[in-house]
Amino acid sequence: MRRQMLVVLLAASLALGAAVACGAQVRESGGGQGGNQGGEKGPIQLAVVPRAIGFSFWNQVRLGAQCAAKKAAGEVEMQWDGTTSEADVNGQVSLLQNFIQQGVDGLVYSSIDEKVDANVTKQAQQQGTTVVNINTGTDPQPKNVPLFTTDQVAATKKAVDPLAKAIGEEGKVAVIEFQPGLPANEQRVNPFIKRLKQYPNIEIVAEQSSQSDYNKALQVTEDILTANPDLDAIFAANEPSVLGAAEAVRGAHKVGDIVIVGWDASAEEVKALKAGVIRALVAQNPFKMGYEGVNAAVEIIRTGKNVEGEDTGSFLITKDNIEDPTIQAVLSPNCDNPPL
Repeated sequence: MRRQMLVVLLAASLALGAAVACGAQVRESGGGQGGNQGGEKGPIQLAVVPRAIGFSFWNQVRLGAQCAAKKAAGEVEMQWDGTTSEADVNGQVSLLQNFIQQGVDGLVYSSIDEKVDANVTKQAQQQGTTVVNINTGTDPQPKNVPLFTTDQVAATKKAVDPLAKAIGEEGKVAVIEFQPGLPANEQRVNPFIKRLKQYPNIEIVAEQSSQSDYNKALQVTEDILTANPDLDAIFAANEPSVLGAAEAVRGAHKVGDIVIVGWDASAEEVKALKAGVIRALVAQNPFKMGYEGVNAAVEIIRTGKNVEGEDTGSFLITKDNIEDPTIQAVLSPNCDNPPL
């Protein structure tokens, strides 16, 4: 029912296209075909919309997108905006609709709801707007819409063996997921659980959702620790989940007793890794997502050629390899030496 209502909202949103979502500042670009009309160096206006703003991961996506816009041949104006919650489907739909109605040449975005946003992509393309997806795509994913993302399944598998070995291949494990039902969540949690079954002496005693919220992650982890005082390890599936779980472990005075392996690599997560609160982190390459997403949009607009998406890579970060130049380039990217 929820998705049916959202689709109805999407169909009606043309009449509401002038409404401003999330404070977006949009300039007219001439109907979505300006890049093609301008040839190889004509002016292009792009809108880049993450799943949410205010997170370290998305800040790095923004840096990569800005870098690509800066290095592109000709004039490329990039606008960046998003909702403040990774669960705000309606807010993102309104924001994307606003950009489409304003006539940007290209829309580079990370989908919150794959079904609803498939209709957003369809409408954008009907108006001549080039679409590229980063981090998360849509269902269906059009063949002419490239997706630059992490192979979530392959990346998650990198976390299982280190966690299992850290607890001697036996003990109790809790899983903190973030948004059950979303593809990114399922592609991280399900492969972890499946692969962990290879260790018959390891038991998953709790699976809880943080709803991508630090405070919720803190609360559910505290509850898990109360119910399972002999817990050995925690797998947390995104940044807020990791940070909330880490704080709960600190508060319970169990740093060193409970192994935490999680996703993403924000500055706070890295700090906790160095302090020994977190054992390992599965890091993506958000800078590359933003960079390649904008590059693809510019190329499609300027040449009309199809561009293939790609896996932007993942890394398992521990105290042993954190100073490696490749890892440092991913953790602290810059446009002069981008982690590509």
